[in-house]
Formats: sequence, C-alpha cells, structure tokens
Amino acid sequence: MHKHAKPFAAVALGFTAAVVVGCATLSPASKPAITHVPFGQMPDGRPVEIYTLRNAQGAEARIMTYGGIVQSLFVPDQQGNFEDVVLGYDHLEEYLVKNRYFGALIGRYANRIAGGRFTLEGKTYTVTTNNGGNALHGGRVGFDKVLWQVEKAEVSRAGAEIQLSYLSKDGEEGFPGDLKVQARYLFTDLNELKLEFLATTDRATVINLSHHSYFNLAGQGSGDVLGHVVTIIGDWTTLLGTNQIPTGEFAKVAGTPFDFRQPTAIGARINDPDPVLQKAQGYDHNWVIDKPLGQFGLQARIVEPVSRRVLEVWSDEPGLQFYTGNFLNGTITGKGGVVYRQHAGLCLEPQHYPDSPNHPNFPSVVLQPGQTFRSTIVYKLGVQSLHGPSK
Repeated sequence: MHKHAKPFAAVALGFTAAVVVGCATLSPASKPAITHVPFGQMPDGRPVEIYTLRNAQGAEARIMTYGGIVQSLFVPDQQGNFEDVVLGYDHLEEYLVKNRYFGALIGRYANRIAGGRFTLEGKTYTVTTNNGGNALHGGRVGFDKVLWQVEKAEVSRAGAEIQLSYLSKDGEEGFPGDLKVQARYLFTDLNELKLEFLATTDRATVINLSHHSYFNLAGQGSGDVLGHVVTIIGDWTTLLGTNQIPTGEFAKVAGTPFDFRQPTAIGARINDPDPVLQKAQGYDHNWVIDKPLGQFGLQARIVEPVSRRVLEVWSDEPGLQFYTGNFLNGTITGKGGVVYRQHAGLCLEPQHYPDSPNHPNFPSVVLQPGQTFRSTIVYKLGVQSLHGPSK
C-alpha cells in the first residue's frame, strides 16, 4: 500500500471477529468486517464519519458520510501488494474547501444542464449554475457536499455494506420536488464495489445520479494514467457543442481518437488535434453504451500494465462519462502530501446523457410521483493473469 497512507483507529460493527486495521498493514481477514471512525465536523458542528468496508481478502473501501465519498479503496496487485487506487484527501477540511468531486456521489443531476434551465410539464426551472453558465453535478451544493445519514451498516452473506440516505427538499439548488434518496455501498469478497441508488419524489423532477472516483490503478500519487489501457463498449458519443454541452446529435467513434472499442492506451491519442478533444484538454465525453436501455452490462474495462490491476465498470445506465483529470494542474495536494498533476486519475461515471432534460430524443431523466428511480453501478477490481483472463 501507499507509503503515505495513514492508519485509523476503528470501532467494529457486525461480526465480533472484525479486526482493527491500519492502511499500511492490510492482510487477509477471516471474515468481512465493518469499522467506523470520526472524521471531523461540518461547519455547523454535525459529525462526519468514515465507514470502512473490509472483505475476506483484506481489501478495503472507506466511505464518508459527507458526500457519500469513497475516500480510499485498497486492492492488491499481481503480487498481492495493496495500494489505494483512488485520489482524495486525508482530512475533511480539504474536502470542504477543495472542490474536485473526488470519490463523491453526484446528484441531483450528474454532468451538465445547459444554462441551468430546463422545461418540465410546461414549466421552466432555473437551477444553480456553477460551470461557465451551466449547472454541473447538481449545482454549487450538490449531493457531493451534503451530510448523508447512515441507515444501515452490516455484514451479510453478500459482503460488508452501508446504506446512506438524504432528503433533497423541494427547491434545493432550484430542482423541484422533495426527493428521497438511498445509496447502498456493498463491498464483496470478489473486490467488487457495488453502488445501488433508489429515489422517490412528491413532484415531477429530473434525476441523474452517478459516482465520481478518480482512479489510478498503479496507486494514487503514482503519476499519470496515460499508460492505462482502456476499452469502452460504445460505438457512439454524444456530439458536443460549446461549453461541453451536447448538440442532441451523435457521433461515431470509428476513425476518431474516441474509438476505444479495442484496448487502447489513454495517452495514445489524447493529444490528437481533434478540436473537441483539445478544448477539453483530454477526454471528458459521454459514450453511448452499446446495450438495450436499462439493461445491466459491461461498460468499460481498464488495465494498468505494470501492476496488472484491472477495473471493469458495469451498470444499467445508458451512458458513460470518461474523464481523464484534465484540470488537475498541480495546485491540488492530495493524500499523503502527493501533488496531483494533469491526468493523475481517470473517472468512469455511468449515467444518463448530459443535458438530457433539454433533449427529448435522449433517454428520459424524468421521475414522477409514485415511481422509483433505480440505478446500479459496479466497479469490479481484479488482476490480469499473464496467461488468461483477469480474476
């Protein structure tokens, strides 16, 4: 594991055999376990906690009640060495002040809404803008910046899990309806981090939830991700106009630097003169995933060739936003005092398409009273065998 990782004193939950661990001494556990520790206070004095989900292999996922943030994710490489493979901070104060969405649960609306405006059932709504005149990731105070309540933390046959909830009140950031959200995080013995989102509303609203970890499979702080080899299961992207807003049209990836249908290193074409790629200073685009709407399936696969760690992303969402940390510019100091420079991590965000409320031809993001929004994202972490598939 990363030499800068800091241990936490922990309180055991679930099985009494749960062990207290420090980041630098991870080892296989006989049983999954959950621990939790204080992690500072909100500005109004409310306590924030981190829950550690540990599986029988000794891998760990640490989930913060602030923002539903995955603060760290320790998994082994081909030699059994554990590293933290997500970017983030050591202290709550840094999450409160430095806004990069590290590891966060994103909502009410992941990605962008053009001009912060949309029309629903004949009424035009204006939501908070925070990105060049557009609304990004729910506005100034999205789900990544609120305190979630712990409804459940337990170990079951499926693994160690925690369930969080939040009530987003009518008018919050300009969105209509009281929206009740549940977020379940399950960490299995197969090193799968499974996220399940449910939501209900008392008024017609729009919703698009996602997850925003920055992954570096070599270990956070290990340099850039340009050598990571990417496969994305998509023949099309949503064509972008100004300010990263979709035009409503679709663009084939064939013959472009956006073609990841075959395994390709991120750095192979990231400096291509394509004007959209250049404007974003890297990849920050939505892929249309090649599967029927609502069907659960593989979206992307990432391989880090040195550690041979593998990450597969599975979801029932129709799109995948692939972002390569383009605006990490060396001004952010992360865990262990590591300076995060451009392309220090990559994001794989299953979601509906950007600006869907303003494009009737996109899959609907409208949630009505009496309906239940459901979404599942699974990050499967493994190791690539030298002589066969990943395990």
